[in-house]
Amino acid sequence: MYFLYNLIVISVSAILKVLALTNSKLSLFVKGRKETISLINRAISNDDKVIWIHAASLGEYEQGLPVIEKLKIQNPTHKIIISFFSPSGYEVKKNSKIADVICYLPMDTKKKVKSFLAAAHPDIAIFIKYEIWPNYLSALKKSNTPTFLISALFKPNQVYFKWYGGFMRRVLNQFYHVFVQNEKAKALLNSVGYTNVSIAGDTRFDRVTEILERDNKLDFMERFKNEQYCFVAGSTWPEDEKIIIDYINKNVHPIKFVIAPHTIKDNHIEEIIATVQKKAIRYTEIKDETLADYDVIVIDTIGLLTKIYSYADTAYVGGGFATGLHNTLEPAVFGIPVVIGPKFEGFAEAEELVKLGGVISVDNSNMFQQISDKCFKSNDYRLNIGNINTNYIKEKAGATNLIVDKLNAIFSLKS
Repeated sequence: MYFLYNLIVISVSAILKVLALTNSKLSLFVKGRKETISLINRAISNDDKVIWIHAASLGEYEQGLPVIEKLKIQNPTHKIIISFFSPSGYEVKKNSKIADVICYLPMDTKKKVKSFLAAAHPDIAIFIKYEIWPNYLSALKKSNTPTFLISALFKPNQVYFKWYGGFMRRVLNQFYHVFVQNEKAKALLNSVGYTNVSIAGDTRFDRVTEILERDNKLDFMERFKNEQYCFVAGSTWPEDEKIIIDYINKNVHPIKFVIAPHTIKDNHIEEIIATVQKKAIRYTEIKDETLADYDVIVIDTIGLLTKIYSYADTAYVGGGFATGLHNTLEPAVFGIPVVIGPKFEGFAEAEELVKLGGVISVDNSNMFQQISDKCFKSNDYRLNIGNINTNYIKEKAGATNLIVDKLNAIFSLKS
C-alpha cells in the first residue's frame, strides 16, 4: 500500500505542477514549496530545539493557535515552525510573528519528507484536526519524535472505519496520542483498536473566548454604526447574498448593514454594490466620507471580520446555502443571535446551537426576513438568544489547558 500511496502522491505532484502554469492559486501552492527548506535553514540551527505544528489551512491554524501560543509561553527557548498545506492559510499568515518559521509543507513523498525533517529536526510534532500524512508520520515514528493529533474529529464514513481502511488505520497508529473533540470520535477510534486517545474538546472555543479580551475597536465601524442597530453578514456566498440583498432593498427599518463576502474579487464586490439599492460603499474606498450617511459597507479585504462582529446586534454567517458553513463561533461569542442557511450538518457547534436556539437556521428569503425583523424589533428576543450563545461557549472552553498540560505531563519540553 505504501508503494501505491507514494505512486499516487508523486503523480499528483506532477499534475499540480502542470496545472499551476495556468492557475494562480496552484502556482502559489507549487512555488511556495520550493522555498520551504531555505526558510527553515535561515531560522533554525542544528542546536535549536524545535516545536513543529502543521495545519491544513487557515481554519485549522486558528483552531491550533491557542495551543501554539501557550506552548510558546511555556517553552521560550524552543523555536517554532508552523507549516501549511493550503495557500489560503499560508498566504494570510506568512508574516505572522507567532512562529520563527512559517512555511508550506512539502508534498508527502519520501524524498521531500526526509529533506524537511532533516532541516526542521523537531523535538515534537503536532498535527491539527484532519492532517494525517503517511510518510511524515512514518518518518517521525522511526526517529522517535513524539507526534500528536489535536482537536481531531472522526466520523463513521471515514476510511479508517471501513473494511478496506487497514492502511490508514496503521497510519493512525504512528501518533503517540490523539486528542479528540468529543466522545463519538473517541468511541470510533476505540472501535478499531486505537486507545491512545483523550477527549479534550475543541480549542476554537478558547480561541474565540480570547477575542473578547482584545481591543476590537474599529474607527470606521464607530463612524458607520453611529449607535444604530447593525446587521453583519460574514463569509457570504452568492446564494447567501441573494437573500440578504433582497432584505436590504426591502428594508424600511433604521438598520446598518455590513456584508463581508467570502470572495473579495473586484468584479464580485462591484456586483454587490450595483445590486444594493441603498447607499453603499466598499471598505477600501472609505476616505473622509460621513459614514453615518451610508446604509451598507461591503468589506473587500481580509482580517477585519472578527472585529466587525463586535459591532453587530445580529449576525449572519455564510455558506449554509452554498458549499459549507463558515465559523459561527466568532459572532456567537459576542452574545448576539446568529442566523445561518439550511446546510449545517456536520458542523458540531452549529448543530448544537441550533438545537439550543442560539443559532437560527433559515430555509428561504421569507424566513430570513421574518427572523431578521424579529431580531430588530425585540431587544428581549435578541438578549435571550445571545445569552444562549454566551453560556454555550463558556461551558465548552478549556481544551487548550487540557491538551498542553497533557503534553507537558507526557514529555517535558522545558529546556
